[in-house]
This record gives sequence, structure tokens and C-alpha cells, in this order.
Amino acid sequence: MSTDSRGISRRTALGRIAAAAAFGATSLVASAETTTGLKVPAKLPAGRLKQSLSRWTSKEPLPELCKRIRTMGFTGLDLVHVDEWDVVNDSGLVVSMGYPTRREPFIQTGFNDPANHALLLKELEATIPLAKRAGVKNMITMFGNRKPGIDTQQAIENCVTGLSKIAPLAAENGVTICVELLNSKVDHHGYQGDSTAFGAAVMKGVNSPNVKLLYDIYHMQIMEGDVIRTIRDNIQWIGHFHTGGVPGRHEINGTQELNYHAVATAIADLHYDGFIAHEFMPTRADPFESFAEAVGICTV
Repeated sequence: MSTDSRGISRRTALGRIAAAAAFGATSLVASAETTTGLKVPAKLPAGRLKQSLSRWTSKEPLPELCKRIRTMGFTGLDLVHVDEWDVVNDSGLVVSMGYPTRREPFIQTGFNDPANHALLLKELEATIPLAKRAGVKNMITMFGNRKPGIDTQQAIENCVTGLSKIAPLAAENGVTICVELLNSKVDHHGYQGDSTAFGAAVMKGVNSPNVKLLYDIYHMQIMEGDVIRTIRDNIQWIGHFHTGGVPGRHEINGTQELNYHAVATAIADLHYDGFIAHEFMPTRADPFESFAEAVGICTV
């Protein structure tokens, strides 16, 4: 693969051209000679999707991060702890997904095991009223890691039992509990909520508009593929989306295997009114270039 004098590969340059074209920045790609110096516009026109950025993807101090991404077209910040909510709100962004606790381990401890229910319910019961006061509409929780002696069907039933207990409080406070789907192949070995079928079975059992799936596109591409069809078939159970490039969980441009502009278009066409949150590790020297590019790709 050839590279130019600035060290940018031909594939990367073409990926940036495609991303720019997808959100209408045609003036930036007027000729092939200018592609290696492509810059993403500072702010894009509003599209049909609300976009946010996961807090952990940047080491920037929180006030500065909020200020910078707001100029790029982001309207929210994702995966934010309770003691940070006021900073985000004061910046003019919304908290698109809140944590109920700083406890670790967080991902492994989920509703699939009844032994965890008391802890998880206590955390959510304490935090949901705080979320209402702060205007935080979504709270994250987990299915948890597989446990010896608990088969798949029993794990589904356990999740339904536990989540059904918190659903009324969530509804009373206008909060949606979002349970995340993760891959168990690469990043989270042993995680039980590693398929849309498992998650949808739990959602059908709970049957509450205030308990939904957090469909992480990166994770489900690794486990299942067929992302657009799966989203279309299960949109009634999905309350939130995360992005990330496959493989590697880096930028969502032409350097990876998914066409995120097409995915975003399919989501928007379903009249989805929640957030799509970018959750990837930038590889560029300036990560904000990658964040702005992601907004452009998903502006449809």
C-alpha cells in the first residue's frame, strides 16, 4: 500500500474522501491532490440522529472536552458518572447515558445472577431519582458474566425477574435502563449478553418501554454481523447505540469493515429518536479530528 510524503496511506485518504462526501463536504474533496490534507469541518448541519461521545475516549478535562465537542455537532456526552453530570449540563450538552455507580467490576456483575440483584437494584434505586433531577434519561446496566450452574434460559429468566423490579421506578422517573450487548469473543470473555437474541428475549420478558437494549454496533459486528438487518428486526427493543470500528475499535471511517454511514441511515430511517454514541479509541495525533469525522459520517 502506497503512502504519500505525509505518511497517510492511500486507503486512509480514500476513507476520508468517502466520509467527507457522505456528509456533503464536497468542496473539501474537489481534487485527488488535496485529499491527504483533508480537514473535517468544525461543525456540521444537524442531521436526523442525535450524536454523543463516550467520556472515556478522551483524556481532555471534562469542561474543555464538552466545549470542544459541542462545536462539532455533538449534543451529548455518554457514560458519565453522577458527580460529573452538572458539568456536562452546564456546558449545554446532555448526559446521554449515565452510570449508576463507580463500582468495579461493573461489566461482569449483572442481572443474569440473582446473587447480584440486591446490589444492582440498590444502586439503581439510589441513582434514578438523581437522574430525574439532572435530566439524565438513560442509565446503563449489564447482563453480567456467565455463572456455572446457570444455563442460558435460566439467565434470561433471572434478568427478566431483576429488571422487572426496577422498571416501575424507572418509568415513574422518566428514565430508561439500558442493558448493554457486548462481545465475548475479543474484549469481554465470559459475558453472557453477547447476542441480540439473548437481549431481545430479556426485553420481551420485561416488556417495558423503560428497559431497553444498548446495542453496541462494534460488539455485535464481531459476534453476529448482519448489523442493519438485525437493527431493523429489533429496533423496538433498542434504546441506545454505540459505535466503534471493526477490527480494533478505532475510527469508524474507511479503515475498517463497516459502512457506518449506511448503518446510521438505516437507524434514522426507522425514526429512532435516541442517541448514537461514539465509543472508539482514536489513532490520530489529534483525536478531535477523528471525533469530528465520526459526526460527519453519521450525519444523515
